[in-house]
Amino acid sequence: MPSVKVVNGKQIVVENLGPLQRASRFVMRPFEQMVQHQDLIAAILRREIRERFKGSVAGWIWAVVAPLLAITVYSFAFSTNLKLPGAAEDGPIITYSLFIFSGIVVFNFWSEMAFRAPMLLHEYTHFIKQTIFPSDMLAVISTLRATAYTLISMGVMLLFQIAITGSLPWTVLLIPLTFIPFMAFLIGMSWFLCALGAFTRDAGYFMINVVPLFMFATPIFYQHGTLPAPFDFWIYANALTGYVEVMRDIVLLGKVPNLIVYGWTLFTSVVTFYFGYWFFDRYRNVIVDVI
Repeated sequence: MPSVKVVNGKQIVVENLGPLQRASRFVMRPFEQMVQHQDLIAAILRREIRERFKGSVAGWIWAVVAPLLAITVYSFAFSTNLKLPGAAEDGPIITYSLFIFSGIVVFNFWSEMAFRAPMLLHEYTHFIKQTIFPSDMLAVISTLRATAYTLISMGVMLLFQIAITGSLPWTVLLIPLTFIPFMAFLIGMSWFLCALGAFTRDAGYFMINVVPLFMFATPIFYQHGTLPAPFDFWIYANALTGYVEVMRDIVLLGKVPNLIVYGWTLFTSVVTFYFGYWFFDRYRNVIVDVI
């Protein structure tokens, strides 16, 4: 039964919850917050998407032109055909440009959030300080914005694959099973970096220097299987490796991802999501004073 305590003349209800009840409440709390503030999330998301190309004549066309130019340049620069391991003998031979672009799509999704998250709370300092603002929802909003542009890049990649191979494998229907866990991973990462960036701007400078290194620590330009042991195993410590591999399996190879690799991506998503939320929630009240 809940008890009532009086603190500074105010009644505060204290609930006596068991360990399972506390764990269940913690698991559901981020989603309850998203549902409770869904109108605010939608309003700010619309504003952010509009302002991305504010003052531009072409507007949203740039969101299509950018990935189109990238994959065109890759096609001219890398004319090599690539036979991916795990493909059937009569399976499609994928161009190296498509191989690279599939990794770039995942990497760019992550890098946009990694660059922005440490300074995200500083962008909305006025709202956080002057109003009762759910600051934890900023990570959700920024991830949804990045998702919109990533989906455009995915569309360009799929159209390019149709142009090259003449068809798409049925496994492209599994793309949401990759995107949703990846979005959870990015939201959790953003919560952590948001809170860290509120205390020190060094978090932003650190990410500026580290993110480019991850491009080469992630199998974007090479196949992870070409690495000598034990690096072919330890490269999975970089969570992006699993997402890149799963994306290539379902989009390029047309096969169900390796269950161990997919299970690892789910594990990293869940752990990062809830650790990030726990870290942000722990310092939520302090953040207002330090930004």
